[in-house]
Amino acid sequence: MTDLNTLESDVLAQVAGAADLSALDAVRVAAVGKTGSISGLLKTLGAMSPDERKERGAAINALRDRVQSAITEKKASLEAAELDARLARETLDLTLPGPYRRKGSVHPTMQVMDEMVSIFADMGFAVAEGPDIEDDFHNFTALNFPEKHPAREMHDTFFFEPKETGERMLLRTHTSPVQVRTMVSQKPPIRIIAPGRTYRCDSDATHTPMFHQVEGLVIDKGIHMGHLKWTLETFIARFFETDAVTTQFRPHHFPFTEPSAEMDVQCDRSGGEIKIGQGSSWLEILGCGMVHPNVLRACGIDPDEYQGFAFGMGVDRLGMLKYGMPDLRDMFASDSRWLAHYGFSGFAAPNPASGLS
Repeated sequence: MTDLNTLESDVLAQVAGAADLSALDAVRVAAVGKTGSISGLLKTLGAMSPDERKERGAAINALRDRVQSAITEKKASLEAAELDARLARETLDLTLPGPYRRKGSVHPTMQVMDEMVSIFADMGFAVAEGPDIEDDFHNFTALNFPEKHPAREMHDTFFFEPKETGERMLLRTHTSPVQVRTMVSQKPPIRIIAPGRTYRCDSDATHTPMFHQVEGLVIDKGIHMGHLKWTLETFIARFFETDAVTTQFRPHHFPFTEPSAEMDVQCDRSGGEIKIGQGSSWLEILGCGMVHPNVLRACGIDPDEYQGFAFGMGVDRLGMLKYGMPDLRDMFASDSRWLAHYGFSGFAAPNPASGLS
């Protein structure tokens, strides 16, 4: 018959002498584990008489409880000691400079858009906004798009499922619907720019399904192409921060302007870079023209009394040209390394006084 007092003294001595948690766990397993010394005593109760089992079982269970209680207390003590040692070991000297952490920055698209808004605001333009989800009237019909125009097809435009009435909403393909909404809600004179996201079914190195545009609109009496030319040439010179800008206008076709033109800027493409204001190459950067009389009529403006001009340019494309970004798709890749390289400080807001970039 095992002496319980001797066994208890021996086990408690082992518990007290455990130097760490692993040693304490070994004592626990040896004493109260499935094959432990105290657990083994409980297995002998089946061979005893009822009276012996009652007396011996109570003593063994009490011994097990005391040992488990001692183990729990010792474990708490060892854990506290380990924590104290870790805190003492892992000290932090607050007088030392902190580790480098990547700082947040302004995305190039937002930086370029802010630069453009700053320039046009200095020229007297207000900022107008509209919804990304548009109807056919504001995106196409009011802008003089023919019924069978390719832009109305699924391969060019993101359409939603038709409504019960058959009308299909769509993701706007340009910010021109903002111009329509402005002409409908305001009386001339009007001078606005419409920055925002636009969507088209297109994707390559210089096109993405979602991109950003800034469009401009001026409606007043006596407006002509000379006003348009001066506005755009002034913007380009200020945006690229050089007075040595040479531009040319080429005839083009847009449903919502007549006459229409594309504007090219003289540049140097040698050496794998594009340098504005030098060289003998030409680069198309925007579309523009005089607002079509049909657009004015659709918005309730008399084309015999008022005239206007409009223009539109890609924010992301201008950012590529100004800051030397080779692939437009990188702007939407969420690569932290790319953002760290091309990002801008949030404390350097573009303005005409201190500079744009």
